[in-house]
Amino acid sequence: MTICSMTGYAVTTHETSSGTLTIEVKSVNSRFLDLQFRINDDLRALEPVLREAIMARLTRGKVECRLSFGRKVANGATQALNQGALDAVAKLQAEVRSRFADAAPLSVNELLRWPGVIEEAEMSQETLQADVAAAMQTTMNAFVESREREGTALQTMLLSRVDDMEAIVQKITPLMPQVVAQFQQKATERMMEALGLAAGNGNAQASVTREEALDRIRQEVTLYGIRVDVAEELTRLAAHLSETRAILKKGGQVGKRLDFMMQELNREANTVGSKAAVKELSDASMAMKLLIEQMREQVQNLE
Repeated sequence: MTICSMTGYAVTTHETSSGTLTIEVKSVNSRFLDLQFRINDDLRALEPVLREAIMARLTRGKVECRLSFGRKVANGATQALNQGALDAVAKLQAEVRSRFADAAPLSVNELLRWPGVIEEAEMSQETLQADVAAAMQTTMNAFVESREREGTALQTMLLSRVDDMEAIVQKITPLMPQVVAQFQQKATERMMEALGLAAGNGNAQASVTREEALDRIRQEVTLYGIRVDVAEELTRLAAHLSETRAILKKGGQVGKRLDFMMQELNREANTVGSKAAVKELSDASMAMKLLIEQMREQVQNLE
């Protein structure tokens, strides 16, 4: 299944027997499906048609839909004046000029441009609704295609970041036994040195045998070795990255699942950084957190 971005845009124009329909649909990311319509009052009855078409294709995103309709002007042979509208305009003009004698009368051009003065051909509501429904399907096809194109680009970018993180994990995982061994050796030497200095300052260690002291040192060093060993974190990181790759490959509505995976990846990367005993681990943690943040920003745009 294709991965879709929540960011998309499409605008289409359709010629009908009654006039020109223009439909524009655009969207940005949102936790839920949030629909907004920009429609003139005389076309407000068509909103359910637009809403149904959008909800049939989308599940998330803040979507704005604009509908405009330019009616066709009748030719000179079929044009006619609306006498009722003319009478209403004349009455209004007379009332205004009775109070403002200096007011200029309306020109012929102004009268002809007055809304409703030129009668328009009757338009079937059912026909217009059918035209809008057909036009909206075409617009939604173009709109979904735009979201799919961006989704494919984001999928490629995210898989690239997964590759980079897996390379980091594979690079530092073999170092862990050596890192722990070096840490334990240095810790043992420091504690032995401290024990030797303490023993040389009197009888402070008189009640502790050398064997007991060495055993306690081994216990402490082992405990500290466990604290700096990030092998488990690296194993979980590898598993999370494998799952992230599988989600991206499967496609579909992946946004919320990937958002959860970003939280898990960030948690493990932070732990690696907090337990880092050598510069290599600290640098690896920083690099992974940077990659995760780049991924998180893009995951927010996926449906």
